[in-house]
Amino acid sequence: MTSAGFNVTSSLTLVGFSSLSGHSSLLFFVFLLLYLFVLFSNSLVIYIICSQRALHRPMFTFVASVLLNSLTASTLIYPKILSDLLLSGAGLVQVSQTLCLCQGFFVSSLGASSFMLLSAMAFDRYLSICHPMHYAVLVTPDKVVLMLLLCWVLPAILVGASTMLASRLPLCRVQLNRAYCDISSLVSLSCSGAKAQLSGLYSLIIATATVFLPAAFVLFSYARILFICLWRSRSFSSKALQTCLPHLLVLLIHSIGIIVDLLLRRLQGDGESDSTLIISILMMIVATVLKPVVYGLQLKDVLTHVKRLLSCRRDS
Repeated sequence: MTSAGFNVTSSLTLVGFSSLSGHSSLLFFVFLLLYLFVLFSNSLVIYIICSQRALHRPMFTFVASVLLNSLTASTLIYPKILSDLLLSGAGLVQVSQTLCLCQGFFVSSLGASSFMLLSAMAFDRYLSICHPMHYAVLVTPDKVVLMLLLCWVLPAILVGASTMLASRLPLCRVQLNRAYCDISSLVSLSCSGAKAQLSGLYSLIIATATVFLPAAFVLFSYARILFICLWRSRSFSSKALQTCLPHLLVLLIHSIGIIVDLLLRRLQGDGESDSTLIISILMMIVATVLKPVVYGLQLKDVLTHVKRLLSCRRDS
């Protein structure tokens, strides 16, 4: 690919953990443990929701979908980091532009769909608490399936178009200050011009449609729930808020991750690549590790079945 006399190959360089090259063995062990924990915890909660008929309700369907997103994204990121640490020893990593685009598409699409799933979950909680008499009519299994398809297909289409735009941009740099690929970072490597500005504007529209608007809808829904709870009995309010708390915590985790990522991109522009890279990796770890912990410990129905399953395994 050529632009303005600058010849760019289809191979990109991920900085990865090059600043911590003396600790590659320790990093490999830590990320392996984290990945095993993420696999086990997410799979455990998803298995419990799928296997227990009492949990076959819309709210838990959305919970399982959010955790499935987290599990899929982790499988796209952790094994790649582990292989890079094993083969390159925390040094610079070469990756093809095509593979980088593929990883960026799935990571960005799953991240956007997680916000939409949280908004669908907030809508479900709003109808359940504020309109309980009409809940069974408004939230049917068919409508839940349609909402799930919308939450997965719409971000995939939008991010897919963004990925196609990014793939056509001429690159003027090949070094990506990340441990994994994402579309926004790839666009930042391109030569400035009308195409790059168009891609950036389209990315902003996608973020507004799939991240900012769903997050605002979640906050509005839970604000309405809080207002309703103020006028109900204490026992009703306590039970309602207890079911909403895990979803708000997960939204907070996602939102902090987005805000920190935006700030880090600004800092990267000022050349602070090592510190911002480490912080971005820590945010990725926090997001993938805490979600199954929050849902497993904060939702009493899930926690009861987790304890029962683990006690049965221990007794046998």
